[in-house]
Amino acid sequence: MRILFVSSNRIGDAVLSTGLLDHLLRSYPAARFTVACGPAAAGVFARLPRLERLIVFDKRPHGRHWLTLWRQVVGTRWEWVVDIRGSALGWLVRTRHRVAMRNTTGHKVGQLAAVLHLAPPPLPVTWTAPEDGARAAALLGADRWIALGPTANTDLKIWPAQRFIDLSRALAAEGPLKGARAVILGGPDARERPLAQPVIDALPGCLDLCGKLSLPEAAAVLARCALFVGNDSGLMHLAAAAGVPPLGVFGPTPWREYSPAGRRTAVAVSPTGRMADLTVAAALEATRPLLEAR
Repeated sequence: MRILFVSSNRIGDAVLSTGLLDHLLRSYPAARFTVACGPAAAGVFARLPRLERLIVFDKRPHGRHWLTLWRQVVGTRWEWVVDIRGSALGWLVRTRHRVAMRNTTGHKVGQLAAVLHLAPPPLPVTWTAPEDGARAAALLGADRWIALGPTANTDLKIWPAQRFIDLSRALAAEGPLKGARAVILGGPDARERPLAQPVIDALPGCLDLCGKLSLPEAAAVLARCALFVGNDSGLMHLAAAAGVPPLGVFGPTPWREYSPAGRRTAVAVSPTGRMADLTVAAALEATRPLLEAR
């Protein structure tokens, strides 16, 4: 039995789709999986159990990437084709069951769950290998850590670096996270290093992992942290999926649709939609439910 799962080319949306994919894994314990996604999201699925094939395809003008993908999957008889990108692919290959995501409202995990009529929506998960956990343990040791994600894919989503610095210092000064160190995370894209560097420079003793980890390694690192604070980004969603309590900081993006999805999550939302208008005090207050639940 083979299942084709077509996911996103963006890390955040790919992470949010993992709950749906995990449901299929548990529902079909004998199935082998092929996942198709964009290059940035490939690491989300790299450790997927029973992964038979990972097809990485770049978006091309005039939808030509769909023809490239169709050529790679048309020769297989599928049990399911699950397409969260809403294309016509499922109707152009041989399969017993086909579903595609359609535009709906509400949180993204609820939109994804509606594809298979699931309630409650399955939460996102991460898949890691023993070597990912071993590297995380070697990097973090026995210290307590606050993970910071000061980068994002657009400037409008980015909370000023000084706010991350001040919040990290406040969290480590007293309370449940007194004495905790900061670990700085970010992607390999060249534009992310300059965004993270001011935070790294201002926090002596922090651990700089920006751009230095694969996505499974980042998930393993996040799973060992006590708290995550970050912009609306793929890293924020990865943190929630890894099980660390995340505080997502939001400005102009729709937080009700893209807030972190997990068992213990929180958001701090700018009152004006501008990230510069979200104060450290408001973000610190938003962390309290996460810290009280420890």
